[in-house]
Amino acid sequence: MAEVLLQVSGLVSGYGRVQILRGIDLTVHAGETVALLGSNGAGKTTLNNTLSGLIRAWDGRISFAGEDITRWHYQQVVQAGLIQVPEGRKIFPNLNVMENLELGAYARAGQRIRSNLDKVFGIFPRLAERTKQIAGTMSGGEQQMLAIGRGLMAEPRLMVLDEPSLGLSPLLVEEMFTLIGQLKREGLSILLVEQNVGQALEMADRAYVMENGAIEHTGAAADLMNSDIIRKAYLGL
Repeated sequence: MAEVLLQVSGLVSGYGRVQILRGIDLTVHAGETVALLGSNGAGKTTLNNTLSGLIRAWDGRISFAGEDITRWHYQQVVQAGLIQVPEGRKIFPNLNVMENLELGAYARAGQRIRSNLDKVFGIFPRLAERTKQIAGTMSGGEQQMLAIGRGLMAEPRLMVLDEPSLGLSPLLVEEMFTLIGQLKREGLSILLVEQNVGQALEMADRAYVMENGAIEHTGAAADLMNSDIIRKAYLGL
């Protein structure tokens, strides 16, 4: 088994006085693709934001690459290589494609912009054709490519993809999962946070299913795909 890259133990968090996460345990090994599944309001984005240092954990522990990062500032988390591609893409719409990509390298890989650009353009040749295009004028699928490309510019040790298929047409969803599969084959460690349960399970090695701020099911992705509980609750089968 590969080394444990991310280890979450008993994580509790929320906003103000409202508790959202209720004792989350989760593990991602190096080179592994792990799916985090659940409906809207399950707590997935709250977990992402807690992992990234955007909100503070109330209790529990987050270990990344052997370091306890539970109380780290989000800038330290990024510099360690835990990179989030947020829900809704959050590109800079008034900047062009090249400027968005260069900003991705700022905190962690500023001296390797050129080599990282070459890698990103190899994965997303469409971005290489649009370097001067204002990002806000791109299609939703192209903006999602740009958001992932910006994350890759930071040389992630673990990339958290938060709802990458959200708002995309079925054809673009297929294209997006094909691209994620390419990243997986290249050995990138991925935490894939998705409502698209079927395709996420096809992509992942293992999966966790969240309900009401807690992990209710976990296991190998293939086993969950064949689980009657998951098939009925999330796949409509």
